[in-house]
Amino acid sequence: MATEYLGIDIGGTNVKMGIVNSETGQISNFYSHDSVSWRKSGHFVERLGEAIAIQLLDNKNIKKVGIGLPGMINLARTTPLEITAIPELNNVPIVDILKKRFDGVEFYLENDANAAALGEFYFGEEKINESYIFITLGTGVGGAAIIGKKVFTGGRGNAMEPGHTPTGNGRVLERNIGKNDLLSMANAMRKEYQGNTQLPDDETISTTGLVAAASEGDELAIQIFEKVGELLGESLCHLVAILDINLILVGGGLSASFDYILPSMKKKMEYWLTKYHAEGLNITRATLGNDAGLLGAASLCF
Repeated sequence: MATEYLGIDIGGTNVKMGIVNSETGQISNFYSHDSVSWRKSGHFVERLGEAIAIQLLDNKNIKKVGIGLPGMINLARTTPLEITAIPELNNVPIVDILKKRFDGVEFYLENDANAAALGEFYFGEEKINESYIFITLGTGVGGAAIIGKKVFTGGRGNAMEPGHTPTGNGRVLERNIGKNDLLSMANAMRKEYQGNTQLPDDETISTTGLVAAASEGDELAIQIFEKVGELLGESLCHLVAILDINLILVGGGLSASFDYILPSMKKKMEYWLTKYHAEGLNITRATLGNDAGLLGAASLCF
């Protein structure tokens, strides 16, 4: 019999929550609120608690709540340590506060990329029966590893941060292919490009414009995504060689460019990896899309 859990995806822009059916992944009672107004109130956790209270009032069968957060969390999974998007939550014992308010309800806290990665295991379109690396491309670059059906948290609780590892141009990966930096690179390449392209040269290139241009065979757009694929591929070589995992899922808002970054990504990985690690390497797109954070948060309750 299916159980229902409350999943909460806390982001810098919005807080999304909903009741998730453990068997079908169907989301009901969906609710979204902008994070900024809660931050400005100076009572973020109290506002969160009020929203949870309404959900639990409507769904008295809910006894477990999963919460995904963008940043570092303590090893005990009770307290955010470094949440760049919502610094007010740093060192706030959020799980203890919520458990005290909602007697008899269990709360599970996790990094949002870790949660989304776990969500792919339970709710993804493709049934996964092996360990895998999950990469999320968006404003930043997040990562996770699911090993033996569990989130790999490392020695102190915050493993798998590929976005903060050194890559080309004297920068960490996130400062190369995170959304804003990717667009800076695209605009710089556009200024130097002499051929025909539909990309504007007034520094207004957008990610949707890049994907649209690449889909129509625009040579410059394809070159830009090739560069992204090279940088990402080189970074992933480290993870594959260290963790010995050959299934990689790519998600996040920029995963719409997946088909255009994949060739150069694979080429780099096949160049650097040993025959053992390169054989059977499978890089695929994550399937949960916009629901990844919420479904992932709910999957923490399993």
